[in-house]
Amino acid sequence: MAKAAAAMVTVGDREVRVSSPDRVIYEATDRTPEVSKLMVCEYVAAVGETMMRSIGERPTAMERWPDGYREGMRLSTGYGDDGDGFYQKRLPKGAPDFIETVAITFPSGRTASELCPHEPAALVWAAQMGTLTFHPWPVRRPDVDHPDELRIDLDPQPGTDFSDVLRVADVARQTLADLGLRGFPKTSGNRGVHIYVRIEPRWSFEDVRHAAIGFGRELERRDDGVTTAWWKEERGARVFVDYNQNNRDRTIASAYSLRAKKGAPVSTPLTWERLSQVEDPAEFNLVTVPEFLAADGDPWAEMDDVSFSLEPLLELWETLPGGELNFPPDYPKMPGEPPRVQPSKKVAEHWDEDGNRVES
Repeated sequence: MAKAAAAMVTVGDREVRVSSPDRVIYEATDRTPEVSKLMVCEYVAAVGETMMRSIGERPTAMERWPDGYREGMRLSTGYGDDGDGFYQKRLPKGAPDFIETVAITFPSGRTASELCPHEPAALVWAAQMGTLTFHPWPVRRPDVDHPDELRIDLDPQPGTDFSDVLRVADVARQTLADLGLRGFPKTSGNRGVHIYVRIEPRWSFEDVRHAAIGFGRELERRDDGVTTAWWKEERGARVFVDYNQNNRDRTIASAYSLRAKKGAPVSTPLTWERLSQVEDPAEFNLVTVPEFLAADGDPWAEMDDVSFSLEPLLELWETLPGGELNFPPDYPKMPGEPPRVQPSKKVAEHWDEDGNRVES
């Protein structure tokens, strides 16, 4: 069979070339049709203007699936394993002249020039390169060291379902309101819910992470179906508040990003009222989201109207018991961090207060 000719997708004043437009990216399901590469690019073009409100001017890693997604495919962790999908943190060579970048610094101290979307055509170009999910940092240029948003990641653990996440999300909504803050929710595109709070960009990543821990502990106090336990063996059948998503170089799927799951689901912003009515988050997908957006408008349109102080959440961090929690394993050892060893494997007398193993 002859290879399909490249197609062109019009995005504003630009035309973006799409090679292999007929390539199947998602197989058909009982809810969605077979999705081609061209359909993915057309979807991104359709939501691009709205998407830019949440992703524009942010360093953004690209989660690329060049051959599309099939059930059972794996995403590479970046630690020497092979995967069907991978994260692209450095802009690949050969990008068009209109693509812009911003320099960011990883926890290791290494630096990179990462995609910095400044117009919808940049998102469509990334989709043409196989990007399904965009992973923006919680910062904007020129200040990439001070986050302007707090991200609350509600992650359901085994033994819980989406109804549990909705319950906890509503507790989170009320807790934020009690603290004088406003959260903006979205589906994760899988089983979770993400809540964003726009904040003044004057705190460090470490401060924002501590604010997330403080908030998570307040949720634990209000709902015993919530946990901030880092070790999976300690979480139980509860909803985990993944506070570490607020670390430097830790990102969450952007608003309106596709996810590498069957049925082409989308991480979709919703009003609190609409979120409470969701029975199956998979109803928000590549086919339905443009229609939903055209009919109801952007639920996050007011997000940039007010930037809040982190002080109420940092006060929770300071006053609620628990102290420092573990960082991800690829992070350097951080001040005050507990030992990085599973509790079930830990023998207390073999670890000193700094988390160093002591020979017995």
